[in-house]
Amino acid sequence: MTIASKTPLTAGTKRLISLSTVLPWAFAALFLLILPVVFQTSSALTIMNQMAITIVFALSYNMLLGQGGMLSFGHAVYMGIGGFFAMHVLNMVEYQGLWLPLPLLPIIGGMFGMLFAFIIGSFSTRRAGTVFAMISLGVGELIAACSIIIVVFFGGEEGISGDRTMGPEFFGMDFASQSEVYYLTVVWLMIAAILMYLFSRTPIGRIANAVRDNEERAEFLGYSQRNVRWISFIVSGFFAGVAGSLFAVNFEILTEENLNLATSGSILLITFLGGVGFFIGPIIGAIVFTLLQTVLGLYTEIWSLYLGILFVASVMFFPGGFAGVIAMHRRPLSLGKLHLLTGPYLKVAIPAVTSILSLAAVLEILFHKRHGFAGDGEMSLYGITFDSHGYQALGLAIVIAAISLFLVSRITPEIKAAWDEANHAGDDQ
Repeated sequence: MTIASKTPLTAGTKRLISLSTVLPWAFAALFLLILPVVFQTSSALTIMNQMAITIVFALSYNMLLGQGGMLSFGHAVYMGIGGFFAMHVLNMVEYQGLWLPLPLLPIIGGMFGMLFAFIIGSFSTRRAGTVFAMISLGVGELIAACSIIIVVFFGGEEGISGDRTMGPEFFGMDFASQSEVYYLTVVWLMIAAILMYLFSRTPIGRIANAVRDNEERAEFLGYSQRNVRWISFIVSGFFAGVAGSLFAVNFEILTEENLNLATSGSILLITFLGGVGFFIGPIIGAIVFTLLQTVLGLYTEIWSLYLGILFVASVMFFPGGFAGVIAMHRRPLSLGKLHLLTGPYLKVAIPAVTSILSLAAVLEILFHKRHGFAGDGEMSLYGITFDSHGYQALGLAIVIAAISLFLVSRITPEIKAAWDEANHAGDDQ
């Protein structure tokens, strides 16, 4: 069966590029170009590079889960495969004299990621749901095991490394500095993001949404659900390979960690945290995750615990993620009633932030109390130094948390009433 018996020419496919569509992309490009001027340190550039790579990886995963409804537990395979092949090509440039400018390397990684997605997708996309998820899990575990066994390609536990500066110069750049690598990364970020956005607007991208929502109805209308998923899977594999190549360029080393189950689980968490189904969702999730992993990781050893709590809270109370929370305010904005929420939001902000900080203090004190050396109970938190082995600081943090949570609970009905009012059209609308 072909993908479709006929291709519908809807208004969406005929829509011309408008100013409102171009402006966000132009603003994003300008913002990315200005960032190195504001944050000039090498560590800041490294964090921004990592953030850009994670965004490309998360957007490629959202093509599966958000647009096609395919829950994958092995998406890191295609990023890792693309990265490893890119690293081998990088070494060929250095040792065998292969002529290849560094900015073209992501295409190599993307092609190999697409090739493996083509092969694996040929049998894994025949079914969706639990069957697809279990196949992806098995494939992910298989490739992760091969990365330890096939040392000649994956380098074993130590991985493989390369030197990005050994290739031919590109318009006078040898990519030895982090700033040059940053601009290379963000250019590919913009290219990949725009292409993935345009793909979501094509007929096949629209059909993928239909297959996700009701595959039986899409099949009845003449669309092959398996072919639609397969094509989406292949395209997603390409952009995951691009992310892997960018990782190879930035960090100049790849290990088994780049394609194991933990990395696949992280990208699933990132996508859910940002908002599944929203194009901007994975972007938000990647930014939040990278900041928690890098910036917050500098100040606390239990940053992953906070990330887990944030993920659970998001799934329980905001299943649409951060992008879903933003989207919820479109109706009050269109009704001109968004100002009704400003007062309650400001009123709850102080006790909410206080409760979060005080609960974090409880966790930090308990962690330090449990893992601190005997006789060394001194710790510093929020600029205050105290003895974690005593009960005064812990008790004070618990009391502040209880009071602030009580205040939040008292303000919650006011927020709900303001929300109902802001979303009510009224007789005059």
